[in-house]
Amino acid sequence: MLWDILLTFKFLNIMTQRINVVEKGMPAMKSMAGINAYLAKSSVERALMELVYYRVSQINGCAYCLDMHTKDLRELGETQQRLYILPAWREAPFYSDRERAALAWAEALTRLTGSIVPDEVYDAAIAQFSEEELIDLTLAIIAINGYNRINLAFPNMAVIGTYRPGIHAI
Repeated sequence: MLWDILLTFKFLNIMTQRINVVEKGMPAMKSMAGINAYLAKSSVERALMELVYYRVSQINGCAYCLDMHTKDLRELGETQQRLYILPAWREAPFYSDRERAALAWAEALTRLTGSIVPDEVYDAAIAQFSEEELIDLTLAIIAINGYNRINLAFPNMAVIGTYRPGIHAI
């Protein structure tokens, strides 16, 4: 009996119609698009940005973003092996020092614990990125965390599996 009630609650919770952010929140979504337009001009290479977006989306469990960034990374020539192993990137030999610094920075900013990012993570990042690049990388991490949270708050916004590379290009 209790199990049936819990399943019913879960089912109802999943089936609740949420706000259509694309329709109702277009001004807010346009402001986020401005961040994307800025980042499109960043000197941080696109493949690295996409790798960071993919890792942050893994941490946050955003299926739509995982689908999108997997497809974008494959379109950019990323290997399946590196995508499969990404959650264990610290143990894998095939990520560059720059990628490692970006991934550590992304994880630290995504998993904030109420304190500053550790000095060793900052030191590794600033050794690999110029000050402007690190600011851009930070903004990119903030943006993907925002998109992940919008997609998870309003899951009816995007149909998982329908993304095609380039449809969100600026």
